[in-house]
Amino acid sequence: MCSGRVDLEFILRAFSTGQDGVFIGGCNLDECNYVTHGNYDALANTHIAKRILEHLGLNPERLRTRFMSGADGNLLAEYTDDFTKKIQELGPLGKSEGMGVKLVKLKLDAARKLVPHLRLVERQKLRVPVKSKDAYDQFFEDPGINRFFDDIFGDKLAISQIMSLLGEQALAAGDIAKKLGLSPSAVSRHMIYSSRHGFVRYDTTSNRYALA
Repeated sequence: MCSGRVDLEFILRAFSTGQDGVFIGGCNLDECNYVTHGNYDALANTHIAKRILEHLGLNPERLRTRFMSGADGNLLAEYTDDFTKKIQELGPLGKSEGMGVKLVKLKLDAARKLVPHLRLVERQKLRVPVKSKDAYDQFFEDPGINRFFDDIFGDKLAISQIMSLLGEQALAAGDIAKKLGLSPSAVSRHMIYSSRHGFVRYDTTSNRYALA
């Protein structure tokens, strides 16, 4: 299967099901058998997924993509061995990040719900005009792109996490902030937005927020 077919959803789903690391192997860049050069899509998805992991508080080094030819069996062994050692150093998903299994899954599932939105944004704003590794690395490491990604994704991710949390039980704003590691002011801002859009309601009896 072309590495370009490894969708962003597949990567997040793998982590959500408890995988401690994800390794993607693809053909050498500029040696794709297809006119679409899907391995560049894999490279873009890797950059985007790493940004998502950072937003979730997970180590982006848990995801790695390497490119090689079909004859590079020795390189494949070397790459996978090195990646395995790295994951062993990091330990189980969430451990080195100070998060429990349940919270990690909640965060990842919340991020997965935003994949359709990210596909639209990528198509419109995150397309690299030149197909070269340097161009892709420079594009996704540019401070302006990072700020843009944070602006369009950060708030939506926080709200998605809050919705997932409230899907389990009604909570006070302080409890939401504590569980998700958000500031009280950020939670308050997200609750105001969510209330205005009819996503949540405030129960004055229990002083808790619940899904509308």
